[in-house]
Amino acid sequence: MDAATILVVDDEQPIVDLVASYLAAEGFAVQRAYDGPSALTLARAFRPDLVVLDVMLPGLDGIEVCRRLHQETAVYVLMLTARADEVDKLIGLSVGADDYLTKPFSPRELVARVKAILRRNRGPAGKSNDRPALIFGALSIDPERREVQRGDLLVELTPREFDLLYALASYPGRVFTREELLQRVWGPDFAGIDRVVDVHVGTLRRKLEDDQAESSFVQTVRGVGYKFVGGPR
Repeated sequence: MDAATILVVDDEQPIVDLVASYLAAEGFAVQRAYDGPSALTLARAFRPDLVVLDVMLPGLDGIEVCRRLHQETAVYVLMLTARADEVDKLIGLSVGADDYLTKPFSPRELVARVKAILRRNRGPAGKSNDRPALIFGALSIDPERREVQRGDLLVELTPREFDLLYALASYPGRVFTREELLQRVWGPDFAGIDRVVDVHVGTLRRKLEDDQAESSFVQTVRGVGYKFVGGPR
């Protein structure tokens, strides 16, 4: 973990300097950016292990930066927001953010969150080559390539969306509570709200073109959580 590279992005230099100093004191290599376009340029150049990303940025906002990052890489993202309303948090998490902090925050808490995120494994327990590809009719889920196809079309998912789909599809018919999915996909150190599961399920359905009323894949179990429907081929 000491060798991990962290990209800190905020348009307020004092915040970047403060966060960077705390991270550097913990042995992390730190890169700095102050706007959206610079964040993308540095992320492509240095391939950081995690990005600390403010929502409100000049050039491109943090939501769009996060979206573009996850089109290219599986980098972890910890989002910072000055607005405490739940909608902003969920929007950020729905594009692949791994956690969030609301300003003002304790630099020590941020460092603790960074360490917790970096301890996580992408996806359910086990190496990708220990997990089989899953096929459900026209839908195939390949954990080694981390690819999902529906028919001949490649479905573009963020790392978190892929992990959620694989966790559900690994146990067709089993009902998972939101808390169970948070433990399996987000990890025990996640300190956010359980409604983030609902946001990710909604995004999954949209990308899979899965009608909520007549779901072919992810079905809501009211008052409990979600299950994957359909049997493997």
